[in-house]
Amino acid sequence: MSVITPTPGRTARPSRPARTSRRAGTGGLAAALLSPTLLVLGLVIGYPVVAALRLSFQVSSEGIDPSTGFVSTTTHYGFGNYAAVFADERLLRAWWNTTSFTLASVTLEVLIGVLMALVMHRAFRGRAFVRAAILVPWAIPTAISGILWKWIFNSQGVANALLDTQVLWSSDGFHAWLSVVVADTWKTAPFVALLVLAGLQIIPGELYEAARVDGASAWRSFWRITLPLVRPALVVAVLFRLLDVLRMFDLPYILVGPRKPSVETLSMAAFHEMNNLRFGSASAYAVVLFVYVAVVALAFVKLFGADLLGRGTRSEP
Repeated sequence: MSVITPTPGRTARPSRPARTSRRAGTGGLAAALLSPTLLVLGLVIGYPVVAALRLSFQVSSEGIDPSTGFVSTTTHYGFGNYAAVFADERLLRAWWNTTSFTLASVTLEVLIGVLMALVMHRAFRGRAFVRAAILVPWAIPTAISGILWKWIFNSQGVANALLDTQVLWSSDGFHAWLSVVVADTWKTAPFVALLVLAGLQIIPGELYEAARVDGASAWRSFWRITLPLVRPALVVAVLFRLLDVLRMFDLPYILVGPRKPSVETLSMAAFHEMNNLRFGSASAYAVVLFVYVAVVALAFVKLFGADLLGRGTRSEP
């Protein structure tokens, strides 16, 4: 029986149990390093979510205590808050405003953001100044941006002066809705442009040269090269903007004002209920918004095939 000896100068490949043990040790170290962050997230995010969910099922009712003659408050748990919220036409109106803001704003931001990224990606004199100027609206706080646009859309403001009209933009109706869409697009289109620009800068220039040699037009190069390769960055930008606009509160609240049917969102409805000390219905509105945002995010990720949990197959090293 022959004995196989290892070849001099070659390192024996480690066995699978050793590799598994090393990965287990790395996983334990990663868990230990992430535990403080997970603890803070649990306290800051997890506990408020659970508390809001519990409060949404807490129904309070007031009545006269026959023994004392004073007003007493009784509390029980049930679906009374959700029944009241879904029976109110305000929920459907706030849901439609939230959805319409999201569809209009994100669509315009993607179109304008991609155009801005293509302009900033070109080599021309003063490109650094153009990039800095484009990013200024995104750097302005939303509250300041709302006040700025409220001045622009004033009855005697710049918008009416340029358009030669006398529109009450911040009153109510379609004009108020349009003013919020314009202000939100102006502020956050640079965010989309920034992420798309980062995706454009990693595309090799040789691909465009090869396409030019093959006779491809600029439009065909955009659809066949630019758009597919920049898609990951664009998907991330759209996902972030979807989650952000669905939770919109501060811009319509400052620009138009509270209790305006044409711009009231789900966040504003929840805030109004909380401000009037109706915490159960406010929590119900917040839970409905939370579920809506989660469903939209999961549907978007499923539609575009993003792997958030990292379950993609990888070959063994």
